[in-house]
Amino acid sequence: MMETYLKNEEKVVFSLRSIYEQFGYRKYKMNQFEEYELYVRNKDFLLSDAVITFTDTNGKLMAMKPDVTLSIIKNSENKPNSIQKLYYNENVYRVSRHSDSFKEIMQVGLECIGDIDSYCIYEVVMLAAKSLRAVSENAILDISHMGILSDIIDALSLSGAQCKQILKCIEEKNLHELTNLCEAFGVEAQSSLLLQDLIKLYGKAATVLPQLEKILKNTCAWESFLELKEIVELAAGSDIEDSLRIDFSVINDLKYYNGIIFRGFIEGIPAAVLSGGQYDKLMRKMKREFGAVGFAVYLDLFEQFFKTEAPYDTDYLLLYEKSESPQNIRKAVEALSKKGSVLALRKMPEQLKYKTLVTLKNGEVITTDELS
Repeated sequence: MMETYLKNEEKVVFSLRSIYEQFGYRKYKMNQFEEYELYVRNKDFLLSDAVITFTDTNGKLMAMKPDVTLSIIKNSENKPNSIQKLYYNENVYRVSRHSDSFKEIMQVGLECIGDIDSYCIYEVVMLAAKSLRAVSENAILDISHMGILSDIIDALSLSGAQCKQILKCIEEKNLHELTNLCEAFGVEAQSSLLLQDLIKLYGKAATVLPQLEKILKNTCAWESFLELKEIVELAAGSDIEDSLRIDFSVINDLKYYNGIIFRGFIEGIPAAVLSGGQYDKLMRKMKREFGAVGFAVYLDLFEQFFKTEAPYDTDYLLLYEKSESPQNIRKAVEALSKKGSVLALRKMPEQLKYKTLVTLKNGEVITTDELS
């Protein structure tokens, strides 16, 4: 069964589009379908490997797109010394996080692709933070660096399976299990303590960076630390500074991501509503020579937030008789719409939440009920 989710997120989309266009990102429009092979080759990059497929008239297996980033990379230009700054708002089709059914979800995001530099990466981080704050002031963007973790873990000479177990412990902030695994895998005490210290770190850059610098000085992760430091310090004194938190439990797939990564959270929603980072490795896998950084906003997760933030379906419910003059109805609606949203109907609807009920009689608007 296919469910459609289209409601208050449209207001968010307009706000986000305005922000992105203000910084020179242009809208990218794509087809609803892609060859299924694109998603098979990169299934680990997807939130879910469940994809809606169909056979095209030419016999080719196609898919309703479950992701936008892969399509953008596939169709991007591969020119030296160029940067493409793109944003999108597209419907994607994937299994809902709240049910076992497929859902049509409006997804918004942006990608900066090409010969990217430190400012490009910072700009995307900044726009991610601004995207969260366009929805709620109570928002946090947790930021990390995959290079720091991969530098340390690569030096341990562990198997792929062992690395995954270590990363899972870090993502879950499971200090006890991490300590046990390091011991079981024969990790040196110094490296084990380094990973434990990373798990414990969390907070604003002004507090965490000096601690992190002390921990990573003279280690194989020093260059990656300097990259993280540069990006975070660019935010100092800006309007997003208070939104940023350094947190090494933010982890993405090492096969695709290589640098700055981040996740966004809004108070009242238990899961990340935004996710992104630098994915140069995915670019290489898809035969692109340059780098890329971007993020996606998952609007389907805002449903509960919107229920909390919007207790009414309309500010004014205007009821009128069939005999009422259309001219009088128009005037009444125009007057009420200057004070809020208005819904004009002849009969009281079922299960409608309104703030104020008014009736129209012979051209006169009468407030009959006001709810607080």
